[in-house]
Amino acid sequence: MTPEELVAAACPKIRDLGFAYYFVPETLAKGDALGLDLFHFYVLGRGGVLGDVESGVVASAFGYFNPTVVAQMWDSAKQRMAPRDAARLYFECAADLGRARFSEIAGLAEFCASADAVNQAADPVGLTLYAGFRAEPMVDDLPGRAMQLVSVLREFRGSAHLLAVRACGLDAKTAHFLQRPNDIGMFGWTEADAPELGQRQQDALVKAESLTDALVLPAYAVLDEAGGLALMAGLDQIEAALAP
Repeated sequence: MTPEELVAAACPKIRDLGFAYYFVPETLAKGDALGLDLFHFYVLGRGGVLGDVESGVVASAFGYFNPTVVAQMWDSAKQRMAPRDAARLYFECAADLGRARFSEIAGLAEFCASADAVNQAADPVGLTLYAGFRAEPMVDDLPGRAMQLVSVLREFRGSAHLLAVRACGLDAKTAHFLQRPNDIGMFGWTEADAPELGQRQQDALVKAESLTDALVLPAYAVLDEAGGLALMAGLDQIEAALAP
């Protein structure tokens, strides 16, 4: 398996698995205990790695959300809990999900070693949200660490993609309308906010996807054949363990 093949196979799985802990009942219960609903806990917990910053900083790092919605949620949620404390509690929710679902996965040590190697090789420069997550301490137990690593690697590619989108001449809102038109409401947009969505924008998004792969490729390239296989085997089993 070449590094390019590994990126093509691993990154879509990481994208789809890394946010699994956001919506499980256990995470919602922790938010409820703080007086925070799902979305307020998400914004404060995910954005809290940036510290007690202005909402515009969080909106910039998130990229695809309506900044007005981010401001409303961030400014009210941080009255309930300090952002860094919320971030660590939210990240612990990832570990809790891993502990609940991954204890029977074979080869988890090898998976974590490979995922750790990619994370350590990744260059965080310019990748604000990923840099924040990468700086957070991870748990030592393998099931909890495995889920945290998948989450962090999701932020790695997500932050790289946001950088690539801007480098290719798109704004984040346009990219989001192109990629996930059915989810614009969840991100605070309405049809009235729709930007121009023509062939030029489509071509730029294709270019941005290719650039994103190029940005993350060096980190995945540190894995040898055995390391790449261990990463994929772990992702396949994590995918099965997280299936409804």
